[in-house]
Amino acid sequence: MTPPPAEKIVRIGGASGFWGDSMVASPQLVRSGQIDYLVFDYLAETTMAILAAARAKRPELGYATDFVDIAMRSVLPEIAAAGIKVVSNAGGINPHGCAQALAKLVAAAGLPLRIAVVEGDDVSAQLRDLCAAGQRDMFTAEPLPERVLSANAYLGALPIARALDAGADIVITGRCVDSAVTLGSLMHEFGWASDDFDRLAAGSLAGHIIECGCQATGGLFTDWQSVPDWATIGYPIALCRADGSFTLTKPEGTGGLVTRAAVAEQLLYEIGDPGAYVLPDVICDFRHVEIEQAGEHRVRVSGARGLPPTDAYKVSATTMQGFRAAGTLVIVGIDAVQKAERTAAAILERTRTLLAEGGFADFSATHVEVLGAEASYGPHSRARGAREVMMRVVADHADRRALELFAREIAPAGTSWSPGTTGAGGGRPGVSPLVRPLAFMINKHAVDTAFTLADHRHPVAMPLYGGVVPRPAEAAVPAFVANTQEATQTLPLIRLAWARSGDKGNVSNVGVVARRPEWLPLLWDRLTPERVKAHLAHLVAGGVERYYLPGIAAINFMLYEALDGGGPASHRLDPLGKGMAQLLLDMPIDVPLTIASEAGA
Repeated sequence: MTPPPAEKIVRIGGASGFWGDSMVASPQLVRSGQIDYLVFDYLAETTMAILAAARAKRPELGYATDFVDIAMRSVLPEIAAAGIKVVSNAGGINPHGCAQALAKLVAAAGLPLRIAVVEGDDVSAQLRDLCAAGQRDMFTAEPLPERVLSANAYLGALPIARALDAGADIVITGRCVDSAVTLGSLMHEFGWASDDFDRLAAGSLAGHIIECGCQATGGLFTDWQSVPDWATIGYPIALCRADGSFTLTKPEGTGGLVTRAAVAEQLLYEIGDPGAYVLPDVICDFRHVEIEQAGEHRVRVSGARGLPPTDAYKVSATTMQGFRAAGTLVIVGIDAVQKAERTAAAILERTRTLLAEGGFADFSATHVEVLGAEASYGPHSRARGAREVMMRVVADHADRRALELFAREIAPAGTSWSPGTTGAGGGRPGVSPLVRPLAFMINKHAVDTAFTLADHRHPVAMPLYGGVVPRPAEAAVPAFVANTQEATQTLPLIRLAWARSGDKGNVSNVGVVARRPEWLPLLWDRLTPERVKAHLAHLVAGGVERYYLPGIAAINFMLYEALDGGGPASHRLDPLGKGMAQLLLDMPIDVPLTIASEAGA
């Protein structure tokens, strides 16, 4: 009797979560012998601003140079020998420049690797018409500026799949959604159709989990003490099946860990409504996703559902908005916090006088932080008596010369004002272009999507399904019934939950996962939007929304106007809200004594 054919498993390794990720990732994954695909995500919104500024100086740049110079250079022969395919959005705002640089390496090594380039995401040529038509920023509702540095639509996975279908060994894209590098690979391997929405949602979830590298394998995990061997942490590998389910693991013998809790945290990273996570290929519903421990360092993920996508792309754009300089000084001794605050105030007062005398306008914005005084905690700080802090003062101006004047006036504080002032040995702060991100929507019909392979351009027609983003569903959370006779105890939220935060522009999300599913009704009762807003009011200027994920016993909070503009526009030392979950985990929660005992109090 002929045995049934073995189930096809496609093994995808996530080698990069951002431009600047570790150089160990590619060799580790390739030499593990455990992958068929190597995928890279480089393009955070902040990265697009950096690439736009780089290309403005040198036209041949505008892509993530680390992809070519480090990641690929270290493993090209091994990739060719093993038949591993590569998909990366390292192209940034110059994907053809990236492909040309890589092609030189491939040719020098004499390797038979075919490189495809996905194109069409650059819509900057359409900006004048869009402005004339009254297009506005999707978050601020402000009119689009007439001049931009870059404007790139978030493309989806279909062009990647078509390039692989045509025989590409390496696919380089510009701006695409982070998960598309994984989903495109799976559409090619399993032949998923563009209207197979449940599988597209599942493949997008696999991509979402591995798109940030080690964040899926113990990186940023709330219980960081339990994560072994940070120095050798393993990068994620998704073992994907034709039904869309997948098992997450990491290379054998590496550090880190793969657990249900760590993967649940990553599921919540940078999503909004979990019932309507909008991507170019599908609207994903992750509310009923199940995450199960399937062995040591193996977690099985299933249950994603999909709806037809909308007929529009989101566009990420950047524009020049003057210049910025940031100066720092270390201040030591009794009352260091107060000394730092007075020093910053004096610098700004003096430089404002000098600006006026020089005929310059006032700063367009300023910002002061005292690091070491728990500035991010605002009124919840416990470090006002710190004796060693760093003063950070930031100023924006339309004229570079005004900020050069400001930069000259940081170091004089070392001999003029507070005792214990030091740390100005790095010289004057530099003046940098201030690049502001913005976003808007564009109809897919207006975007000419294609891929180029062997000097031939292949158009890719995007199907339009007319999908509509569903309204948020009513959360059917079981009510928490308190025993009014039972005493309570106050615990920090971290004793009851794991959490992770992310960003989208000026919006921060914080995903909270109950350590025990039966505690979720209590958390829903205690963590109301009003209470979360009150706890983070010093950072969150807008409203707070929350969503329910029964599949993983979690809550997702959306915090609006929370990042001082977000990305490169933000003055804060934490412009991406990386610490927002940590601030929320410190929030005091009143719990019954029985639950406090179960939580180890």
